[in-house]
Amino acid sequence: MSVKTDLSRRLVAEGLGTAFLLATIVGSGIMGERLAGGNVAIALLANALSTAAMLYVLIAWFGPFSGAHFNPVVTLLMAARGDVAWKAVPAYIAVQFAGAIAGVGIADIMFDLPIYSWSLHIRMGPSQWLSEFVATFGLLGLIWVSSRNRPIAVPGLVACYIGAAYWFTASTSFANPAVTIARALTNSFAGIRPNDVLGFLIAQIAGAIAAFAVFGWLLPVRAVKPTEDTASLSGAARAET
Repeated sequence: MSVKTDLSRRLVAEGLGTAFLLATIVGSGIMGERLAGGNVAIALLANALSTAAMLYVLIAWFGPFSGAHFNPVVTLLMAARGDVAWKAVPAYIAVQFAGAIAGVGIADIMFDLPIYSWSLHIRMGPSQWLSEFVATFGLLGLIWVSSRNRPIAVPGLVACYIGAAYWFTASTSFANPAVTIARALTNSFAGIRPNDVLGFLIAQIAGAIAAFAVFGWLLPVRAVKPTEDTASLSGAARAET
């Protein structure tokens, strides 16, 4: 059930949700690595399961207020489809980045690490970029179709997709520009070296454009200009990591 509310409340919900998402991604990565005793597979499994579980919770929790995008390319996709007012997009993206950066800092503090430090985790090369293209393409395609055809299932579908994409992509599926930039600010298991961020962003944007082209053709939707009260409420929660 959607809740009609003003833009300021929608933005607070979107920022809080994004902060919780990044705190989960980074915090579970740190905890998993510490407890895994050097077993990277166990650490990644803990990271993936925790992130997927929290995604389900966050979409169900904040979806009725903001749409639970937590991802700039999701917001842009929803605006292109006519579900989000374009005038609300800059504010949505701003709070997504702010929330993501705050969530990283909170996670680091909870585990007694420096609040922010540049990551040394190398993530570069064609396999990583292709992975980010595929991860983003699939995530946005899933959201495009399921938010129209099976809106009640969106939280579970997105959570399952991201949990699986941690494992079937070489990049562990960032699929989110705000997440990518924020994760450059933690030198922990979930981090990404700042030098590698640009390649990820380009691949994510390309994946988003391809998803809009392909799934917009498969399931065309006549855009309806949203009202100010329902600018971010397109029937169901939507998000990504």
